[in-house]
Amino acid sequence: MKLYGSLTSPYVRRIRILLSQTPHEFLNLNIFEGEGRETLAAKNPIMKVPCLDDEGQVIYDSRVIFSYLTAKFDYSALTWDQENQLSLIDAVNDSFVELFLLKRSEIEASDDKLFVRLQKERIATSLQVLNQQVADGQFDGWDYPSVCLYTLIDWVEFRQLHTLKGLDHLKAFREQHVDRIEITATDPRR
Repeated sequence: MKLYGSLTSPYVRRIRILLSQTPHEFLNLNIFEGEGRETLAAKNPIMKVPCLDDEGQVIYDSRVIFSYLTAKFDYSALTWDQENQLSLIDAVNDSFVELFLLKRSEIEASDDKLFVRLQKERIATSLQVLNQQVADGQFDGWDYPSVCLYTLIDWVEFRQLHTLKGLDHLKAFREQHVDRIEITATDPRR
């Protein structure tokens, strides 16, 4: 089993954490250019990471990879509430990635632009809901949605994309799990 990705991607990191007890090879790629981009293109036509190759069965997306691994290893199925949590987490993640790529591309992302305004609105409302869900104990266990929430919040802090001001439950959630072995082993800062 081979996992293609980058060290800094929160989507890749969630799968690396999920596979932490499963033998696999992780291939760290420069996904934006050169040989890494070529390798990614050869494996995944949507040109995104992560990408899983399990003896020729190639899976393109973290959400689908999770479903594949759930079936393969008989993990517990997610509830509809957990599926909704993943939708919230992925929406925030996607919006932050889009804004991050604009900045990295040196494209002005002023708040008066519709695209930027919609991304920031989605981020603000979704983070508030996730913050409340943490406060309500909905992320008390260490399951796949919790892993995804952790990788999102940690990536946001790592890339300094948001202050998380007023989102104290999300910050406390991150601090609660920061020393887990699978977290420290996949920390993009190392």
